[in-house]
Amino acid sequence: MSYPPIRHEGEKGTTGGVLRTGDRAPDLRMCENGTQVHYLGTGDSTGGAFGLYRWEMGPNPSGPSPHFHRTITESFYVLSGEIRLFNGETWATGRPGDFLFVPEGGIHAFRNESGAPASMLILFTPGAPREAYFEELADIANTGRELTPEEWTDLYLRHDQYMV
Repeated sequence: MSYPPIRHEGEKGTTGGVLRTGDRAPDLRMCENGTQVHYLGTGDSTGGAFGLYRWEMGPNPSGPSPHFHRTITESFYVLSGEIRLFNGETWATGRPGDFLFVPEGGIHAFRNESGAPASMLILFTPGAPREAYFEELADIANTGRELTPEEWTDLYLRHDQYMV
């Protein structure tokens, strides 16, 4: 394995690091007393290199059903609590410090079924515009809107989400 192609041609380094403090309010609330999402790095803010979110789940059961993506990898790093992680074959209880990497096409899922809050980092590469997907899901949950099967299919296809 080698380094990727050069992306900065200058002879000198540049400034431009962006600090996001940990006390900043969440960027997205999935539902009242539920999941809160912090967009630490979006595909847009990282020049398409990656997306990194801090995903904070409340005590109520939550998380997606098994699915895969055709265009992105996804990684999960448990920060606090217990999160059920699915690697396409088995479910395991992830605890702080546990890590799951999922390549393109890899079936995966996660759930908080512990009855207590839990949090993790979600990293995806390259930096796809995943914020729009989660914001649409939050709007559906927060408004109680019900989608037809055709509308769910369209939503998933627009966001590289293939349910299993």
